Amino acid sequence: MIIVVLFASIIPLCQLSAQSKPWLVPKEYINLSNPMADNQAAIKEGRTLYTTNCAPCHGDKGKGDGPAAAALNPKPADHSSIIMLRETDGDIFYKISEGRTPMPQYKSAFTEKQRWELVAYIRTLSKGSKR
Repeated sequence: MIIVVLFASIIPLCQLSAQSKPWLVPKEYINLSNPMADNQAAIKEGRTLYTTNCAPCHGDKGKGDGPAAAALNPKPADHSSIIMLRETDGDIFYKISEGRTPMPQYKSAFTEKQRWELVAYIRTLSKGSKR
């Protein structure tokens, strides 16, 4: 009985630890600015890419609640949250490009232009959040 209780209390601590690990972005990416920012055609293209490739985990509204999210640890980022307002365009571009388990890396799947289009679209998901 003691072993079961001890085991049950360790699992949530391990999950908390995995979710709280910072995702460090190299300096050379942090200050990159999006050449597609506020470009409506790029945002539209980014939305199409997002719907097909990101929404299964992040959800249609980017809340991290897509159909595949329940099986993932750590949980997908909430792109509509205030936390996204603190991320630089370069941070988001790097994370899309390089990925981190369980998120795949997309630098070989998408062109640089397509990754910036995704950043432009993801920015629209947090527009209603307050700083």
